Amino acid sequence: MAMTNFAALTEEELTVWSRDFWSKVRNTAFMPQFMGTGHNALIQKVTDLKKDQKGARAVITLINDLEGDGVAGDRTLEGNEEGLTSEEQVIRIDQLRHANRHMGKMADQKSVVTFRTESRDKLAYWMADRLDQLAFLTMSGVSYGMHTNGVARTGSDLVNLEYAADVSAPTANRYFALQGGVLTPNGSQSSITATDVLSWKTLIDLRAKAEEDYLKPVRMENGVNVYHVFVTPTAMAALKKDADFLANLRNAAPRSNSNPLFKGSESYYVDGLAIHSYRHVYNTRGAASGSKWGGSGTVDGCRMLFCGAQSLAFADIGTPEWQEKGFDYDNQQGISIGKIAGMLKPQFKSKTYGTTEDFGLMAVDIAQ
Repeated sequence: MAMTNFAALTEEELTVWSRDFWSKVRNTAFMPQFMGTGHNALIQKVTDLKKDQKGARAVITLINDLEGDGVAGDRTLEGNEEGLTSEEQVIRIDQLRHANRHMGKMADQKSVVTFRTESRDKLAYWMADRLDQLAFLTMSGVSYGMHTNGVARTGSDLVNLEYAADVSAPTANRYFALQGGVLTPNGSQSSITATDVLSWKTLIDLRAKAEEDYLKPVRMENGVNVYHVFVTPTAMAALKKDADFLANLRNAAPRSNSNPLFKGSESYYVDGLAIHSYRHVYNTRGAASGSKWGGSGTVDGCRMLFCGAQSLAFADIGTPEWQEKGFDYDNQQGISIGKIAGMLKPQFKSKTYGTTEDFGLMAVDIAQ
């Protein structure tokens, strides 16, 4: 019986497998739900490289609002026009790769075709999961040297990605800590207590702060402006125990089987807020006692993200590269996948504060 030869795949067949792989990544990953190519997307996807004197670069453009007051009546407008101003930020890109390799024909009696399919599925889940982790670490301002549960990575190569160097801590006027139930600007994790869990009051205060500071919401297809809130499942559980939140949700949602309380949904839409539960929101669950938050380092917490438009820039450069290789006279088979991408949390010069601030999001440390 003839053996399937990995090396015999044509370029067209490799392209098909690469695209199928990337399709599975998109279906598995969390962040594509919030991705788009325009300025109105929570995660703005940049797919083209811009050429300038420094070479080919992935660039995101932040267009500033107009400041002038225009002219009244028939007063002369010509010569009094206001130019649009913008800020361009470079998204550094790099390649992230991984591979599978089976032990050999005797150790793995499944067909090569089955191995190829299983490898595609496993690598697709791995890629989706790592991109989600990197996205939340980037938006949270936490080093790629950390897992999203607060445990330091051991032997990880993620810290060597080019764009890892651009991860920046939340800026002073975009960062809060919940202390004694009060939303404290530029607060302290050591002042958080176990009772400082998420409540409806905190969300309403954050929404007011976002609107006052011109944090641009995401405009939905129905014309409604929405801010997206990301919390851990544990933080969501605390919110669902809050009487004010439950009352608002009951009144806002239809009294039917489509009610999110009935369905056990992981996302809730109420009063212009889309509140999502996801495990890769940064938290301290895995950190050792004494290294968590609170005065004694024993309070578990999470970094809630309150997001508007252009909270994250994602450079999506080309189709993933699918490679297959035989080892030991083709007794062993291996598959690798590589994807060129980049991430950046955009920042801008705030006219309100006169300082550089995170552009599209606020980070809030709370107990969970």
